[in-house]
Order: sequence, then C-alpha cells, then structure tokens
Amino acid sequence: MLWRRAALAAALLFPLAACTTRAQPEAAGGSAPGFPYTVTNCGVTTTYTAPPKRAVTMNQHATEVMLELGLAKSLAATAYMDDEVLPRYAADYRSVPVLAAEYPSYEKLLSVNPDFVYGGYASAFAASEGRGREALAKSGITSRLNVENCPHGAATTMDDVYREVREVGRTFGVADRAESWVTSAQATNARTRTAREGAEPVPVFVYDSGDKTAFTVGGKGIGNDIVTRAGGRNVFADDLSTTSFGDASWENVVARAPETILILDYGGTSAEAKKKRLRDDPALASVPAVKNNSFAVLPLSDMVTGVRAPDAVTKLATQLRAGTGE
Repeated sequence: MLWRRAALAAALLFPLAACTTRAQPEAAGGSAPGFPYTVTNCGVTTTYTAPPKRAVTMNQHATEVMLELGLAKSLAATAYMDDEVLPRYAADYRSVPVLAAEYPSYEKLLSVNPDFVYGGYASAFAASEGRGREALAKSGITSRLNVENCPHGAATTMDDVYREVREVGRTFGVADRAESWVTSAQATNARTRTAREGAEPVPVFVYDSGDKTAFTVGGKGIGNDIVTRAGGRNVFADDLSTTSFGDASWENVVARAPETILILDYGGTSAEAKKKRLRDDPALASVPAVKNNSFAVLPLSDMVTGVRAPDAVTKLATQLRAGTGE
C-alpha cells in the first residue's frame, strides 16, 4: 500500500516540464521498417527510428506487456514485481536479469546500459530518487510511463489497455503482435459482456488494505472499469472520482452497503487474513457482503492497465455471479 500511495503522490508531482521532443539515433542505413514512429506518452513526445534494444521494465504490468509481445530478448533487466508472472511468461521471465527487488538506484539502472525504461507507476520515475524522465533523457535514454498514471489524465478504461499494448508494440516494431493481442482481448471482453447482459449491477467495495481507513479503488483507474465490465458498481467511484486508489472511511463503507467485497491479494497479508479482518470488525456487521460472506478475490496485478485486465473482468464476473446466486 505504501508504494502505491507514493505512486499517487508522484503522479501529482510528475514533472510537466518533460513535455519535450526527443529522438533516438537513426539505425545504420536509415530508419528500420515501420519507423520512424512518433508517440506522445504522458506529455513526452519521442520519435523512434528503430526499436529499443536494451529495455528495462519496472513494475509487473510493464514487464508482462513486454513478455506478452514476445520481447524478452529486448529486455536488459526488470525490477519490482508484485506477484509471480503468469505461467505462460515464466520461461521468458527467467531469461531476464532482475535488477532489483524494488526500484533500482539511478546508478544501478545505468549499470545495464539501457536505451529505454518502461515504468508501470509514476513512482518508477521519481525525480527525487534520480530516475526522472528528464534525467534519463539527458543520459540518452528514452522512457515510457503506463498511461493509467499520466498526470491529469481522464479516467482509464479498457481502451487505454488496448492503447498501451499497441503503442508498446509500435515502439518495438511488433505492431502485428500487439494487434493480435488486442483482437483476442476484445473478443474476451465481448464474451463477458454477453454473459452478464440483463443483470443488475452488484454494489462492490474493493478492499486493498488499511485499518483506520479503507484503501480502495477510485473512479479514475482501470480497476473501476474492470468492476463495471464484470457486472459490478464500484461504491466509491464517485467519491474518489479523480484517483485510481484512495482512502475511504469505514463509516462510508457501511453507508454504501456493498453486496460483495473484492479483496486485492498481494504482499504479506493474505486474502484470507483480509477477509477475517472484515468479518471480525463489529462496525461492519451490518454490511450485506459481510453478513452474507460474499467476497471475491483478484491479485493486485490484475487490477492495473496491463495484459491481465480482460481476463480479470471474466474472473470477477464469474465470482460476482456466484456471489449473487446466479
């Protein structure tokens, strides 16, 4: 929870002065096929004349986008994972050096001679720790921040997941692989939408963590869109409309009367321990989800703008239907 709070703060302080245009050196003999490619990401415009060759990813969803697109050989290193990678990525992931358990220092990042750094959260590019995008640019390193964490952006939806994959695919010269994934993801979302047609939305409270307050999903991030697409209604979407994650009071949890509580499973506190904490709190005894023992569980890494999102909708939809007796 602490690093995600830091990520939210970093998003607010993200240096807007980095809205400059920069370009990679041209490949020998001119631009590579499909290049030059110009993309604006979180206010930073970059023109690529060839795919990056020594990328470093920081945060799970950035790493898994790269692995899904078959780009393990383009990775010089990875850092800061929340969960085990999906089984289909395991062999490729083992082939990539892990630079640090959390975020590497600027010096350690430079030690693998990257030409591209891809961060999942704004905290990946914390200027106070020397990893700001401007500092990287001065070292000749291009960068990308997951679109969910762009400062002042609109609410994130599944269309942004498609955009994220497509833009990374174009950057690395594998647009066809990206488009294939998008087509499959769209089909998955269509099947889930058809399966829940006609059902009333289930009021859902997403419990990430917290004791004095409840750290939960707001209305701005992909988590809210995942809940909606799965047939739920995020009870704090309006209260926390400008943030992906935020704090809510337990009094408001009771007042919103969620019928299902979605537990985000990660870190040292298990999903079962989180359920027990909610069941054992006498202040929550009147909450319908607690009274009826209606809980759903997803890994935290499912609730971010990455390649897990379409399957996360399907998994949550199945749990919501089970919880309502459908």
